[in-house]
Amino acid sequence: MTIQRNSSKLYLWLTRHAVACFVLMTLSFVVFGLLSLDLVKLVSANAGFLWRAGWDGIVEGGLAQLLELSASAVAAIASYLVFKLCEHVLVDRLAQRRH
Repeated sequence: MTIQRNSSKLYLWLTRHAVACFVLMTLSFVVFGLLSLDLVKLVSANAGFLWRAGWDGIVEGGLAQLLELSASAVAAIASYLVFKLCEHVLVDRLAQRRH
């Protein structure tokens, strides 16, 4: 298997440990699903609440909740990126000809 010399240490490690890569890919897929489930609906409801309630909505914790939802979105994106990295490693591994 030919691996580029400029690959990251994580990529190289995942390439050498296909089973661990597959487990990490599965876990990141589940985490992404859990974090992104109803995220759009919750953000929309929160934004609607803040729009209707104005300053009172901010005081009642609407802004804090919006920041928490934003953090969930960032964590979901990070989880998706881990999934895509593992996918790339495994697809490259399957596509390589063994000698």
